[in-house]
Amino acid sequence: MNLPLEDIKKELIVVSDEKTDDAYGCYPEKRDLSQRLDFGLILLDKPPRTRSKTAAVIAKNILSPLGVSKIGYSGTLDPNVTGLLPMAINSANKAIAVLLFGGKEYMALMHLHNEVSIEKLSKIFEEFTGKIVQLPPVRSSVKRQYREREIYYSKILEVEGKDVLFKVGVESGTYIRKLIHDMGEKLGVGAHMSELRRTKVSNLTEKDHLVTLQDLDDAMYYRDKEKDDRFLSYCIQNIERGIDFLPKVYISDSAVDTVCHGSPLAVPGISKMNNFETGERIFLSTLKGELVGLGDAVLSSKDIVDGKKGLAIKTDSIIMKPGTYPKYTRKEL
Repeated sequence: MNLPLEDIKKELIVVSDEKTDDAYGCYPEKRDLSQRLDFGLILLDKPPRTRSKTAAVIAKNILSPLGVSKIGYSGTLDPNVTGLLPMAINSANKAIAVLLFGGKEYMALMHLHNEVSIEKLSKIFEEFTGKIVQLPPVRSSVKRQYREREIYYSKILEVEGKDVLFKVGVESGTYIRKLIHDMGEKLGVGAHMSELRRTKVSNLTEKDHLVTLQDLDDAMYYRDKEKDDRFLSYCIQNIERGIDFLPKVYISDSAVDTVCHGSPLAVPGISKMNNFETGERIFLSTLKGELVGLGDAVLSSKDIVDGKKGLAIKTDSIIMKPGTYPKYTRKEL
């Protein structure tokens, strides 16, 4: 059972066979710790009884001696909910919001107020798969009005008396507590959520270097006392890993600095690309795989293959600093 973005097949289309100059930029996998800290991603295993905002503040305080001034996160978890909370460091904060485009997966424990047959349970789970209409709980951060959400899949894992353990993949913004309440109402017995753990966010899973706040603190200890950065490097991944589900457009070295200054990307600056449609969110990448920024497609990949010219990607979130790649003059181009 996969979330929608996990099943996307990305074809690589070569527009111009260009090479990258190793004198500029850096392959993400070769970044040292200081570089990673500015474009870092932490996949936190959020502890219970802790607000998401509090967890981000604690992480920032742990890493502040290394120059970390800002840590943001995507997809707030309620205080008692545990599991995957993606957090972005410093410059990477401009990209973390795109994780909201993907779905989420949870492991949930539903407590029924009276026992029901497995047949009846299975039927309800089938009924609550696909498009559903949900009214957010009274205690929520969004306007309380009915809205449509999609349940991509759900699977009952274990039933013990009134307790039902299940896995569910949902569209971002779906309230699992409300989902369980609504299923209980439909069953005619009532139900509430006992426990909840998030196991996936878009293409990220709890198996992808999930770390705890204690892990971060221990990693700083080893760096300070043992002069060993390896554990800290394990805890902090590259932001590119978190948004890899987006279609990529690879920019030629000669066009990178222009985009870093906020200019839109024109067709001549494209070296390679995945398939994408007009209006899609695009991962703008160097030929080394570095995240330059994000933008929206003005042309589709098919338009570009068919020879259309002009503006291809309208940029709005630039992460790479100007000057990382050289500025080319029109004569050099």
